[in-house]
Amino acid sequence: MSNLPLATGARPTVLVVEDNVVVRDTVTMLLEDEGFNVVTAIDGIDGLRKFHNIKPDVVRTDIIMPEKEGISLIMDIRRGRKDVKIIAMSGGGRIGNMDLVTLATALGANGDVCKPFDDLELIETIRALREPAAAVQMQASAA
Repeated sequence: MSNLPLATGARPTVLVVEDNVVVRDTVTMLLEDEGFNVVTAIDGIDGLRKFHNIKPDVVRTDIIMPEKEGISLIMDIRRGRKDVKIIAMSGGGRIGNMDLVTLATALGANGDVCKPFDDLELIETIRALREPAAAVQMQASAA
């Protein structure tokens, strides 16, 4: 697990939209241990409702979910807010010749992480999206 400090003094809020309870709980614990406020949603419908209520800094969404899937959620979020950072996460899947994570990025996700995911990769992806200049500095100083 990463022990890197947050780029700002504020505790950013991450909305975790995930139908798999084990993955949702794992991501929640990981992010809370890293100093993020975490709000969870069980699918895209719940995620969109909570998104409008809490106005998170980052949304981490699964792609394949019941009720409302992640691609539709990403498109709905982008219609209302262009500034929020979105990370798509999926264990695979394709529509035609395009994999779902690539499609999610084309439709508005700022980053992606594939399942099974690496804890450090998820944390660094969130931090890089929130503070791009700080992420570059951290990488340079680590080299």
